[in-house]
Amino acid sequence: MALSRRALIRSALATTAGAGIIAGGRAAYGTSPSAPRVSASGPGDVVGKITVGYQGWFACKGDGAPIDAWWHWAPNSQNAPSPTNKGIKSWPDVREYSRTYPTDFPGLGGGAPAALFSSYDQQSVDTHFAWMRDHGIDTAALQRFNPYGSEGPTRDVMAQKVRQAAEATGRKFYVMYDVSDWTSMQSQIKEDWTSKMRAHTASGAYAVQNGKPVVCIWGFGFNDNQRPFEPAPCLDVVNWFKNQGCYVIGGVPTHWRKGEGDSRPGFSDVYHAFDMLSPWMVGRIGSAAQSDEFFANVNTPDQADCDAHGIDYQPCVMPGDLQERHRAHGDFMWRQFYNMVRVGAQGIYISMFDEYNEGNQIAKTAESAAQVPAGSGIWALDEDGTSCSSDYYLRLTGDGGRMLKKEIALTATRPTPPRV
Repeated sequence: MALSRRALIRSALATTAGAGIIAGGRAAYGTSPSAPRVSASGPGDVVGKITVGYQGWFACKGDGAPIDAWWHWAPNSQNAPSPTNKGIKSWPDVREYSRTYPTDFPGLGGGAPAALFSSYDQQSVDTHFAWMRDHGIDTAALQRFNPYGSEGPTRDVMAQKVRQAAEATGRKFYVMYDVSDWTSMQSQIKEDWTSKMRAHTASGAYAVQNGKPVVCIWGFGFNDNQRPFEPAPCLDVVNWFKNQGCYVIGGVPTHWRKGEGDSRPGFSDVYHAFDMLSPWMVGRIGSAAQSDEFFANVNTPDQADCDAHGIDYQPCVMPGDLQERHRAHGDFMWRQFYNMVRVGAQGIYISMFDEYNEGNQIAKTAESAAQVPAGSGIWALDEDGTSCSSDYYLRLTGDGGRMLKKEIALTATRPTPPRV
């Protein structure tokens, strides 16, 4: 099973961009100090929009999924999740799911059984996309890891389930390939698109930008053993998708521009071949002050580089690792929204919608100890003493999207109350 982006987080906050906050950058809302863009993209399904990363990778024994396992809920996926077999850092609020699956955790602090949802149940996906609709989230990037292994049949079905939910709720979706641990990626990613995933572009819910179906490739250029690819095969894949008529997004390392740190050197041509760049941020910052440092030292020059090359910029915004207590009842996330809007970003990528494994989810989450398994040590949303509704980070994302779209004024003051 691919470790995905989680392995990148172990080095966490060591990659902060530099000391101190420099003056300057984008002084005005949505304006650029750099040369005019070579070719700006107009509004579409990703430019000017809020996109969420959607894992859709939770399964339970007995849910009918081909993988037949507690997929991503537990490291020993053949046994039910328990205090000693725990693959998650946050506990979901499951009150709106019509079907849940009992675990071996103790009961919740409030006395209810400790049960979890399955992404394989269509009602779960429908619920998630209804939450997106209700909170102004425009587009979902469906994560697709190597589909040629044991996970492949389940992931194939998940693509259809996401398509159905997007069509029913008026949301958009696109395929986001994660190339982690995909040895034969160069040939197989083309085969998978041609034989399976391209068919979903026939849906009116499939995201389109500049008249082209959107595809994202996450992982080129990362300086780690999970993604050991050289520049030439990566550039070949990017150009192949562009020749298929696709608008291609690159999920790239944080320090792509300098080719250092988490980025391999020699990938500049690969990065600049993409239509949009979305640098990874999870584990890089954990406070509003660090967001300000990145705004000055990373995001501002990133945007200038993208402007100079006619590339759209889609930086990450994240709620923060709940278990590491980064969230500051929404102030951390709002500061990122504020900084990415004032830098002039063409779109924003939320990392992630349903990432309960990393504690970085915006989907509905346990509000208090009464909704968390007793004695589990898992923090709820009120971990810092501020009571938050389970939908708080969905509402916060909705308000961040309104600021991106200039439906509300640029403001450093969080407008979203933790409870309504």
